[in-house]
Amino acid sequence: MKHERRQMDKDIHFFWDDLNLAQKFSVAELQRFGYDLLFVRHQTNGSVAVLSAGAKLAAIDIEGQINTEPDVSLRI
Repeated sequence: MKHERRQMDKDIHFFWDDLNLAQKFSVAELQRFGYDLLFVRHQTNGSVAVLSAGAKLAAIDIEGQINTEPDVSLRI
């Protein structure tokens, strides 16, 4: 039986090693405002961290830049 990552317990440590130093700093900053790391999406130009705080989403690009209005589609 294959388990998908989105069905696993969302522990920040599961994704932490996928982040670079700039992204880790930005994730820590957003956590101060109640955001939780949902997942890291790997793309050809680098990884993007996606976080949520209630209904609000945020994304952090490879350079650590925070986007509080990302164009991200979530599967339910």
